[in-house]
Amino acid sequence: MTDTTVIRRSRLSAEREHEVFDAVLELLRENGYESLTMDAIAARTHASKATLYRQWKGKPELVATALRHAKSGALPDPDTGSLRGDLRLLASYGLKDADSDHALMRGLAQAAHAYPELHEAMRELLILPELEKIQSLLRRAVDRGEVPADSPALEFVPHMLCGAFVTREWVEDQRVDLDYLTRYLDAVVFPALGVE
Repeated sequence: MTDTTVIRRSRLSAEREHEVFDAVLELLRENGYESLTMDAIAARTHASKATLYRQWKGKPELVATALRHAKSGALPDPDTGSLRGDLRLLASYGLKDADSDHALMRGLAQAAHAYPELHEAMRELLILPELEKIQSLLRRAVDRGEVPADSPALEFVPHMLCGAFVTREWVEDQRVDLDYLTRYLDAVVFPALGVE
């Protein structure tokens, strides 16, 4: 038996990975991050803990990967030909499944404050890849001449976008919807970047 054969047999198939991710999200919704254990995931999925640990470093990485999977992999990398079109497409994608994930994401955001390893896994596996996509579409906008390369607002676009999603509920006691995000982009983000 070759080393390659051993590695192949020790990894879960794509179908089994999906089952594990679904189980992780179900358990998170049922009991929260604090109560989630690798034992519970193994029991729910009929997988061995050794297999889970072999494929993922531990609970934080498995949770972050399951969340990424639930979001169909990641944000799209839109290239509509304009910054306005790209950011509007990102905004609409950000609302996808927002209602079903709202309580889950709120609970995980709270848990990330208490568990640094979860915070780090979520940054590494969820946040940083999405930030790179936002930076990529901003670079294209600069290359097209839509935004000056020295615009001081460029570095704050991710902060503005996150703020749009996070703060409305606190300030207005209302959920974010596409109308709100469109108005926010038109009133805040595009003027800050000098996009007409």
